[in-house]
Parts: sequence; structure tokens; C-alpha cells
Amino acid sequence: MQLAATRIITDDVDRLVDFYERITDLKAVRLHPLFAELRTASATLAIASSATVPLLGENAAEAGANRSVMLDFLVEDVDHSASSLRSVVTEFVSGPADMPWGNRSLLFRDPDGNLINFFSPLDADARSRFER
Repeated sequence: MQLAATRIITDDVDRLVDFYERITDLKAVRLHPLFAELRTASATLAIASSATVPLLGENAAEAGANRSVMLDFLVEDVDHSASSLRSVVTEFVSGPADMPWGNRSLLFRDPDGNLINFFSPLDADARSRFER
């Protein structure tokens, strides 16, 4: 089995696509006006309009209601990312800070309130977890 994608349901696809393009330096692939994907070598972040929810099942998802899932992005340098994000991110949660499991992390929220973690492994043991 392979996790193919993580999908965010939003009331404003264009706003969220713009935000994620800016923080990741990736260009989204727009498959439909209601759906886009940001593709990396290891995972895809999909962004879909709340107008697609009825296709999934009645009340299957609710835009802007996530308070339990975090999106983790492996970055080269957390501190450099923190300074470059200041013009894009309006809500920083914490960091940059060293975590006891060997990562340096910066937590912030996207425009819909979803929690994002930009992290970098601090040592060889931590880096080895992300080698493919």
C-alpha cells in the first residue's frame, strides 16, 4: 500500500493554491477549477473545493474544520524558511524549535487554519529516517 495524497477541502481553492504554491515554491497542477494538486517526489497535496463534498457523501467533510491533522514538509533549513515565510504566513504557532525526536520545527497555519510543520532533521540518525 502507498499513501497517494492528502486532500484539503476548502471554500476558496484559489486562495489555498496560491498559499501553498508560495510556501513550497511548487506549481499546482489544476485538474479542474474545483481541484488542484501540488506534487512532490514523495507525496501529493490535493486541494479541493467544498463544492466537491456532495460527490464524497453527505457531510463527508467540512472546510476549515481541521484541528487534529498536521501537514509535515521536510525542508533544507527551518530558520531560513521561517524568515522567508514572514511575508506569506499570518499565523505562526511555534518555533523554530528543536524537538526531542531529532527535528527542528516551525509550526504555522494556512489560511483555512490547517496546521503545517516545516522541519529539518538535526543529525544523521534523524536524517536517515527520510532517506529513500
